[in-house]
Amino acid sequence: MAENVREIALDALLLLEREQEYSDRLIRAVLDKYDYLETRDKAFIKRVTEGTIERRIELDYYIGRYSSVPVGRMKPLIRCLLRMSLYQLLYMDAVPDRAVCNEACKLAARRGFGGLKGFVNGVLRRLSGEKAALPLPDRDRDTVAYFSVKYSMPEWIVRLWIEEYGGEITETMLEGLLRIHPVFLRFRTDLSDAQRSEICAGLRARGAQPEKCAYLPYVYTVRSGAAVSDLPGFAEGMYTVQDESSALAVEAAGIRPEDFVLDVCAAPGGKSLLAAERAAGVLARDVSPERIERIRQAARRMRVENLQIQVRDALVFDEALREGADVVLADVPCSGLGVIGKKRDIKYRADPEGMESLVRLQREIVTVCSQYVKPGGILLYSTCTVNAQENEEAVRFISEELPFEPQPLDRVLPQAVLRDRERVERLRRECGKEPSVRLDESQRAACIQMLPGYMEGDGFFIARFRKKV
Repeated sequence: MAENVREIALDALLLLEREQEYSDRLIRAVLDKYDYLETRDKAFIKRVTEGTIERRIELDYYIGRYSSVPVGRMKPLIRCLLRMSLYQLLYMDAVPDRAVCNEACKLAARRGFGGLKGFVNGVLRRLSGEKAALPLPDRDRDTVAYFSVKYSMPEWIVRLWIEEYGGEITETMLEGLLRIHPVFLRFRTDLSDAQRSEICAGLRARGAQPEKCAYLPYVYTVRSGAAVSDLPGFAEGMYTVQDESSALAVEAAGIRPEDFVLDVCAAPGGKSLLAAERAAGVLARDVSPERIERIRQAARRMRVENLQIQVRDALVFDEALREGADVVLADVPCSGLGVIGKKRDIKYRADPEGMESLVRLQREIVTVCSQYVKPGGILLYSTCTVNAQENEEAVRFISEELPFEPQPLDRVLPQAVLRDRERVERLRRECGKEPSVRLDESQRAACIQMLPGYMEGDGFFIARFRKKV
């Protein structure tokens, strides 16, 4: 292992501590910067940084029990160093405990904290010696605290989910979010089964492990030590990175070959690209010029020609498009609680007050973009969260406050995902935890809440509506 690999991981964690960047973007930038490192070294950096972020609450809980200094009062470098070292002790068996402790002490000294070597060594040695029996909060006395520490989830989110889904479902969701998440590859829909099989054979030859997903024949998961951009077929535009749940949102829209589709909050662009393979034309808009440029790059790589891409704030109404779209995709900004498994620091940035402001923003965006739908056209609402305020309440708002009627999903989504929806809904009824927002039969038939741990892909919500004529 390269001598500076742990120091690179430490610097990344320090940057995240200052909240200068989201973890997925920062880690990607770090790996690009140090692309000259061996694959195993880059894999170590990725594993340590992602794991330390993901398990931060649990790590802080144990460090706090074995340290004379509260975690919040430690020097940021020492705090990050202890976290990443404890993560290695608990979750990376291939790294000897002695090496973890020794390297942490060396790194503290090299970064100007030689006087704290004894403190770092003492905390880590004690944790190493007792790691097989580190105590969790008592589950019976405080279920919220137990779940929070065991699954490294802020208590307010645990409490929110227990109230909405019950303890059993909440624990399965928490477990699901901590599983290793493979990358989803969405193949071009004009490829034949034989062409996809040939590409998959090339992926396997490179050491990747592609597997067909449960719901859509053109979406696969892949596990690989290499970056997706380095895998065969990517540069040629044979596939793009897109979660299966995101692709299902496009399926739910029921796009026809003659349709004009407007995607109002398009970044990162997966839905726009897929829609363009189905429709006569697609207009993708997003408020971020940087994110719009990424969509342009992806469209060029995928050789998509019927896609217009514009920088535009979804809150600003465009009179020229009034009732001009057959389908409007509204994947609105949300709390992101369904993608915590991939964007690990979302759970630390989210808060109840921020969620309330997001709900207001979602309603404003939907009200504006609903005016772009032709009479008889489709509005497809989606989020990557599992919060009823942002999801089921939006269904009620759209169908009761706007000129839209719910449209059932049973004719546009695969039966496999609909069966999983029925299974989750049945489990919620058995637990006495049906959605807190009461929907009528037509409203419930028009939406699906995909839950991590129960359904493949991200935690995602999809709802379909038809504009009244």
